Amino acid sequence: MRLAGGGLIDRGLPLRFRFDGRDIDAYQGDTVASALIAAGVRMVGRSFKYHRPRGIVTAGSEEPNALVTVGEGAAREPNVRATVQEVFNGLEVRSQNAWPSLRWDAMSVNDALAPMLAAGFYYKTFMWPRAFWEGLYEPVIRRAAGLGALSGEADPGRSETAFAFCDLLVIGGGPAGLMAALTAAEAGADVILADEDDRMGGRLLAVREEVDGKPGAEWAKGAVTRLAAMPNVRLMTRTTVTGAYDQGTFGALERVQRHRAQGLRDCFWRIAAKQAVLCAGALERGIAFPDNDRPGIMMAGAVQAYANRWAALPGQRVVLFGNNDSLYDVASDLVDAGADPAVYDSRAEPERAAEGQPFAVHAGAQVVGTTGRRGLERVRIATVRGLREVRADCLCVSGGWNPAVHLTCHMNGRPVWDEAIQSFIPQEDAIPGMRVAGAAGGVFSTAGCLASGFEAAKGALDALAKRVVPVAVPRARDGHYRISPLWVVEGPGRAWLDQQNDVTVKDVRLAAQENFTSVEHMKRYTTQGMAPDQGKGSNVLALAVLADATGRGIPETGTTTFRPPYVPVPIAAMGAGGRGHGFAPERFTTSHRASVARGAPMIEAGLWYRPSYFPVAGETTWRESCDREVRMVREAVGICDVSTLGKIDVQGPDAAAFLDFLYCNLMSEVGAGRVRYGLMLREDGFVMDDGTCARLGEGHYLVTTTTAAAGQVMRYMEFAAQVLRPDLNVRFASVTDQWAQFAVAGPRSREVLESLTGPVDLPFMACAPVEMCGVAGRLFRISFSGEHSYEIAVPSRYGDALFRLLVAQSEGLGGGAYGMEALNVLRIEKGFLTHAELHGRTTAFDLGLGRMVSDKKECIGKVMAARPGLNGPEREHLVGLRPLAEDGRLLAGAHLFAEGAEAIRENSAGYVTSAGYSPTFGHDLALGFLADGRARHGEVIEMVDHLRDVRTVCEVTGPVFFDPEGGRMRG
Repeated sequence: MRLAGGGLIDRGLPLRFRFDGRDIDAYQGDTVASALIAAGVRMVGRSFKYHRPRGIVTAGSEEPNALVTVGEGAAREPNVRATVQEVFNGLEVRSQNAWPSLRWDAMSVNDALAPMLAAGFYYKTFMWPRAFWEGLYEPVIRRAAGLGALSGEADPGRSETAFAFCDLLVIGGGPAGLMAALTAAEAGADVILADEDDRMGGRLLAVREEVDGKPGAEWAKGAVTRLAAMPNVRLMTRTTVTGAYDQGTFGALERVQRHRAQGLRDCFWRIAAKQAVLCAGALERGIAFPDNDRPGIMMAGAVQAYANRWAALPGQRVVLFGNNDSLYDVASDLVDAGADPAVYDSRAEPERAAEGQPFAVHAGAQVVGTTGRRGLERVRIATVRGLREVRADCLCVSGGWNPAVHLTCHMNGRPVWDEAIQSFIPQEDAIPGMRVAGAAGGVFSTAGCLASGFEAAKGALDALAKRVVPVAVPRARDGHYRISPLWVVEGPGRAWLDQQNDVTVKDVRLAAQENFTSVEHMKRYTTQGMAPDQGKGSNVLALAVLADATGRGIPETGTTTFRPPYVPVPIAAMGAGGRGHGFAPERFTTSHRASVARGAPMIEAGLWYRPSYFPVAGETTWRESCDREVRMVREAVGICDVSTLGKIDVQGPDAAAFLDFLYCNLMSEVGAGRVRYGLMLREDGFVMDDGTCARLGEGHYLVTTTTAAAGQVMRYMEFAAQVLRPDLNVRFASVTDQWAQFAVAGPRSREVLESLTGPVDLPFMACAPVEMCGVAGRLFRISFSGEHSYEIAVPSRYGDALFRLLVAQSEGLGGGAYGMEALNVLRIEKGFLTHAELHGRTTAFDLGLGRMVSDKKECIGKVMAARPGLNGPEREHLVGLRPLAEDGRLLAGAHLFAEGAEAIRENSAGYVTSAGYSPTFGHDLALGFLADGRARHGEVIEMVDHLRDVRTVCEVTGPVFFDPEGGRMRG
């Protein structure tokens, strides 16, 4: 089926690849689809639901059927569109959704069961008996679902992400896009021209039209050459703009080297553009008639593209069926390619039929059925003279053209119905700064596309305040696009809409009959438009069917919501750089490298990575390291990176009043150079977070938060300033990343500091500026360990050097670095809180901090915290727990029961929030909440953990185990 001459393929570079184990010859420039057509392969896959034979339908990224798996082993990738994948030597391609083979598929029995598998059948069928769902229904459905399969191994392919900036982004390299790019580039604008094809030209590569007296493809090549020579232009082929976002940001997927055996696969671009012009073209749609899904039935424009661009003829005996004038150009090109076409035009008196065509034209005709199981063999046609049947190996269908409006809808814009072209066109100004040109705007002539591209670029240049340089618009064919609506041909047999998901006209009508009359409800009930092609070729057709079934017009029926991405985007491209990492972003402290170099395992803590412990020679378990680090802090000195604590700089004449409003205790009374512990309540009266507030000067405060709540507190403050107290003159900013901060804790902490700063004389809960080695910083006398302790902060660029220096100095005094495990044990011994206790269900009263709620002022949450039921003995109070037996285990998450009570849910009196082994006391310690706990100190209760099968008898104590008078940290 390869034509002897013509096309844009390079016949001097023959290639060979394999499809289902069969060698296929191709040329440089072929796609998998064009090469298969040239090789006479018509069936390329099976449909999702009924496993019906499926063939190639289109020639672009809108392809619904020709999804294949490429590659082998770990590099295997499913659901690649054969119409987009370029051929290279050694490419392995396999069909999908068929077993044991594409020709003989066992699951094709589903097609015979179609009457029982109508739309929504699973909603009705799998409801009873209830017990069957998890054991039978769901496993069977999941095994049957899906198309291609991943290898299950780590993909060795590489992808990357990149950023680009421009004055004008032109989306689409067809005649409109090329004209827009040329116009803007000549005016000196920085231009990015992105096109999803491997070569630019758009529809000019598929049709035989002249532009400025040259073949369209040749003119496009010249325009691209001209643009490539300009320093202010970036040409991006194989790049699909996938989404439009706020403030002129666009996502784009570049298939970098998927046309080669090796190399970088994809690059996901984030493009920031001051202006944009959408020239994405239009997508041809089909007509729903009985048995319209057989291999060999294709879009007419796709057949024209395969013949003209790839010199591959899908058939010799070709029937063309449609309702618009584009049929005649296709038929004319097929005649020149050596085929024998016949046009069956549904319109009674088409104007082009009277022009004297070199092929048969039958007006007022409709295709009412086809035959041929694995490929088209015959077509049944109803004409004015009656029913006739003709032999055909290719049926070209054209139900009209849909402008590619998708990107214009990504910010909630809705397209507008255009009666003249019987399709939707973009809503004006749907995307700020974006203009639409060419077929994407409903302009269906080459001359019109060129002119609209020029005008769109002029508008963008005006918005950019750039002077337009006169550019001559090339001469090209013009003409009126004529179409008469035809959506469905009635007749016996199933008429298919969404071929990928096996959705028929009957399914949509059934949805309407069952009152799923909203387009969004119909979509979900039938799965119409939910396949990988997102209904690009079937959505408008399905809307027309739904409109007819509900007695509404198409505009009143509306469209479904178009969302990014426009084409499937591999997760590996969006997450490039994250191989081997979790989905959440990683944040590293300035001491990260130094900690890793010391062998510290890193753990996640509030999106940060922090050292768990610092092992030394001879230690084989984390407990050994943790116990040593706790003793080190208690007996000498330890260094801990606490940079992850949220830090918010608050300034302004009303800063004190603002902080009084936020905190339940008074911050306006804090003197300059002093620090106060504070508690923030939510509006419902429950505790949100705790932290410190340091007054650095007049109207200048530094607020710290817990690591986990840094973002939450910042949002809370923004809300309070903008909504609750807009009258206050205050400004604040997060400075968490600007300062590296380190705790220096232990009896010898002052010695470490003075070795770097000189004499230190700072009282407890005070702060002061400090200088070390010529670097200005801040020093705070606060403690999270119960020891004499300091926290020293320097600009982040000095953090790594300071950490290494502090650790070296402390090691000379018998100390060293300590990690999160020791930090947790130290704070449990001292009864300090983390979000294990501040979990959103506790009040200041529960925590024993009720006196911190000041009666001298109002604050957020104060009134609600005083509600009945939030204060009193019925509440669960914070308590400490110690086992009666020295080897007794205490476990976080366990429940507490009165001694002798049955350990069931109804008898639970509380729970454990934090627990760990204390080398200071020689046994486990825990914090938890116990009903009326403050009145039960000294009582014996039982801790029960059913999950880990642990029961421990323990004593209720106060939450502060170590140095309850606080002499060590205040001294």
